[in-house]
Amino acid sequence: MGRQVPGASLPTAMWSSEHFRNLLYQIALLVLIGTLGTYAVLNLVHNLESRAITIGFSYLAQEAGFDISEKLIDYQPTHSYGRAFAVGLLNTLFVSLLAIVAASVLGLAIGIARLSPNWLLRKLAAAYVEAVRNVPLILQLLLWYGVLTELLPPVADALRIGPAYLSQRGCAMPWPVAHPGWSAALLGLLLALVLSLLWARRARTVRDRCGRAPPVLWPAIGVCLLLPLAAWGAFGAPLEFSQPVLSGFDFEGGKIVLPEFIALLCGLSIYTAAFIAEIVRGGILAVDRGQIDAAEALGLSYGQRLRLVILPQTLRVMIPPLTSQYLNLSKNSSLAVAIGYPDLVSVSNTTLNQTGQAIEAIGLMMAVYLALSLAISGLMNWYNHRVRLVER
Repeated sequence: MGRQVPGASLPTAMWSSEHFRNLLYQIALLVLIGTLGTYAVLNLVHNLESRAITIGFSYLAQEAGFDISEKLIDYQPTHSYGRAFAVGLLNTLFVSLLAIVAASVLGLAIGIARLSPNWLLRKLAAAYVEAVRNVPLILQLLLWYGVLTELLPPVADALRIGPAYLSQRGCAMPWPVAHPGWSAALLGLLLALVLSLLWARRARTVRDRCGRAPPVLWPAIGVCLLLPLAAWGAFGAPLEFSQPVLSGFDFEGGKIVLPEFIALLCGLSIYTAAFIAEIVRGGILAVDRGQIDAAEALGLSYGQRLRLVILPQTLRVMIPPLTSQYLNLSKNSSLAVAIGYPDLVSVSNTTLNQTGQAIEAIGLMMAVYLALSLAISGLMNWYNHRVRLVER
């Protein structure tokens, strides 16, 4: 509270209080924002009603009437717009997840190569970073799509790579026939990953208490192999695969990975990896030189120094900028509409054009990308909290 003037009236004394003035200013700002928001909503409702445009999400239950080329769940044109929206959402999440993993691995390798003692490798990595990150992503997506659809042979002359075929229509490969055994194996793999993470956490606890940790890598590999195989065998060990067969102008059977998906995955991964490589390089350079000299004095090889000394310390520096790159990648996936991949934006645009529900369609897209970004940010912040240095 501010100092009150002796003999001043109550309003004067209240106004002389800095706390009271700050509170009043904040209330006035909230009232102004609320007034402007209310005016905007009322104006929107009035304009929509004047044009006989209904508001609401009831259109999501209507029949969509259009097909989607790439889908992770069952979908037919007779399904609803809501089902189509879910297909587009899953496509966006799937390609974003794969691109994040691929960009992280590639960026880590390029970042380490940027500091390699090998002159040629170091210069090639630098050329990659400078060339890729200075070309707009949309152009790179168009380039990859053009390479896949123009330079690859037509379906009739598809390149055979083992049991798979590569052509302008994408990559046709054998695929397991639907069977409970495959679903059980997938669930077993997920359970094995969870068990591996719990065992790694237990190993860290034992190391902190006893000074020596039990082995982690080989037990994790063993459980990730044995548990899915056990679940697969318990449900009959199915071995039937659907093989791609050329029929007319396209392949039938198997699994066909469309060129749009391949181009989007390659473009997002390679573009983001260039930025991640610089983050890795900066993180490695941030490690104190004394740490590296101490590791060399202990006789550790270059790979051991990276794995045991440098990268664990680098990770703490990398997490915040890595979070920004993962967020950018997930939002950049919306550029898939430029090459025809049926992601969330593409499906929503088709829905918007057919129903005219522009406000609702755009609002749903905004809500999805906001939720996705907040989820990635929250997960990375949680991990950053776990690996941070705790001061004594």
